[in-house]
Amino acid sequence: MPEAIPLSVLDLSPVPAGGTPADALRNTVDLAQAAERAGYHRYWVAEHHLAAGVASAAPAVLIALIAGATDRIRVGSGAVQMPNTPPLLVAEQFGTIAALHPGRIDLGLGRFDLRRVLSRRAGKPPGDRPPRPDRVVDGLLLPSPSAFPGDPSIYQLLGELLDYRLDEPAPDYTRQVADILAFLDGSYPGPGGRPLHPTPAQGADVVVWVLGSSPGESARAAGAAGLPFAASYHIQPSFVLETVDAYREAFRPSRFLAEPYVMVSADVVVADDDATARELAAPYGQWVLEIKSGLGAQPYVTPEQARARVWTDAERAGVADRLATQFVGAPATVAERLATLARVTGADELLVTSVTTEHTDRVRSHELLAKYWAGAQT
Repeated sequence: MPEAIPLSVLDLSPVPAGGTPADALRNTVDLAQAAERAGYHRYWVAEHHLAAGVASAAPAVLIALIAGATDRIRVGSGAVQMPNTPPLLVAEQFGTIAALHPGRIDLGLGRFDLRRVLSRRAGKPPGDRPPRPDRVVDGLLLPSPSAFPGDPSIYQLLGELLDYRLDEPAPDYTRQVADILAFLDGSYPGPGGRPLHPTPAQGADVVVWVLGSSPGESARAAGAAGLPFAASYHIQPSFVLETVDAYREAFRPSRFLAEPYVMVSADVVVADDDATARELAAPYGQWVLEIKSGLGAQPYVTPEQARARVWTDAERAGVADRLATQFVGAPATVAERLATLARVTGADELLVTSVTTEHTDRVRSHELLAKYWAGAQT
């Protein structure tokens, strides 16, 4: 077991079948409080839009609510998707939260590349990479990337609503990250060379992160700026090693970090025993397929409803990579797989995300894992 590897939480505020967005948001606050009691290091929320089954659409608002309902745990975004919100507004929003909760706020930045998203909806591998077989590296599965040809309509509509122009060059993500850092440290130039004071962003006690799922611009931007980096094993498990390597190769020491700092995410479901955990995780494949097919995340069904679904071979193949890399089982089972993930990627920290039909099962999953992980590292 790796020594002193912190565990953190990523939450999408899933809406259960028959539940409401208000239920999902109350559950998120409750889970954050439980995570703090259990000893998790940080609690991040995602940004998703036009998804009936996910209530985390406004991370800054949700982070403020969670920070106000907790006392010690760091709270942040996983991630604010650039360029959905202009850099100035992002810096001001998180500066506002940090002013009231100093020493606890993380600003995780992601990159929403609509062209890449639409390409993936067409069933192409990430980055148009050629197919590759499953690999196992020192015990860690790096599966063949799965693709499912979905309906791109919802993403096209989202692009229109967010005023994306596919006929124009994509925003410079590295520049956007640099602008946010400049607003926070007060170095962004004002008109005529006069100082610019973006209150309450300037001087805010915010730790900026970059999140990425491929060895592309996000990994390079994080490394070049000397920022901490979160790599996604739970969304793009096939390329996690290349992604982490790209970040480390690009890393330059900065006022933020002397050395690279990597957090790696994993999708987990923990229960008292392996069989119970597998039952709780039964709806996960359907949930992933709905996302990949273009429906967007739908309210999370029950295990019974999931088992009644009839699958095609293409649908099963389309989610195979995600199912194979979901860590499901008793605390010892999941902890062993997380330890392998940390060892092979060289992660300094792990970020776990979990969805179950019942909120109480999700809370218990996090509690069981944290208790076992803490005991195994002492």
